[in-house]
Amino acid sequence: MPDIGSAATFGSNTNGYTPDVSAIIEVRRSGRAIMLEGIMLLWFLLTALSVLYVAIDIWSTPASVVLKWGFILLTAYTGPLGAFLYVLGCREPLPGLHERYTAVRWRQVLGSTMHCVAGDGVGILAGAAIASVMHLGGLLDIALEYVLGFGFGWTIFQALFMRGEVGGSYKAALRKTFFPELLSMNVLMAGMVPTMVLAMKYVHGAHDPTGPAFWFVMSMSLLVGFVAAYPMNWWLVSRHLKHGMMTVRPSTSHENHEAHEGVDAMRGAASDAVAQAVHAETGQVSRRTLAGMTLLSLLLFGTGLGVVAYLGGFS
Repeated sequence: MPDIGSAATFGSNTNGYTPDVSAIIEVRRSGRAIMLEGIMLLWFLLTALSVLYVAIDIWSTPASVVLKWGFILLTAYTGPLGAFLYVLGCREPLPGLHERYTAVRWRQVLGSTMHCVAGDGVGILAGAAIASVMHLGGLLDIALEYVLGFGFGWTIFQALFMRGEVGGSYKAALRKTFFPELLSMNVLMAGMVPTMVLAMKYVHGAHDPTGPAFWFVMSMSLLVGFVAAYPMNWWLVSRHLKHGMMTVRPSTSHENHEAHEGVDAMRGAASDAVAQAVHAETGQVSRRTLAGMTLLSLLLFGTGLGVVAYLGGFS
């Protein structure tokens, strides 16, 4: 009776054939690569349809222009999830209900987080593409993404587009939005960086910005960053350090004024009640509290970098 534990029996069959282990491994890798390509193709198709839907439908929603473009960008980053969040969190369910519909705290925070990720994401994606072309790796890549992401998100998407909230002064808007943007950006990066670095290490072609794998990895990374930044934006919105959803309606004509008068009064009363409740709940944020939250955001970002280093993402 043959010894089933012997090397001869284990390495061959009755015909004397010895399987090529390296060939088997290569076939399995090829199978996983084909499956990933199929997933990416499906994702990009769903993303294209989602962006098309949001880009067309959102112009009938009475939100500010910057939020409209923000949701379009978010959907381009996060695909069908972005479209789902738009429908669930911003799209007016019935005419005249947008103010009350979006007054709920979680929807306000959704608008704030979306605004952060949409603006920062433009700079982050540009930084990642530039770093890949210039073959910058590790901390240099992350630093470039951070600088461009924070710079674009703070100076353009926050200060420039929201300067009307502080009387139209760009300098005042820069001062007001610096710390909220910093806190949100740090936590966004804390979630995004580990996902991005580790995925790029193991996904073939993820370092090439001309290939689909790069954009798929960045899309997944920004999605994780969005989830990570949501709790911090909850704190920022609840303390009136960041805005949430904003309703902007065209001025009504004279002949429709009386018809809309009652609805407008109801909207104003609801908005005032929400604002008063929030003010009563939050109060003023002290410098010590703001410094503590800034330190927390930096610690979270540092933890994300530590996770990457521990798992060998920088090697």
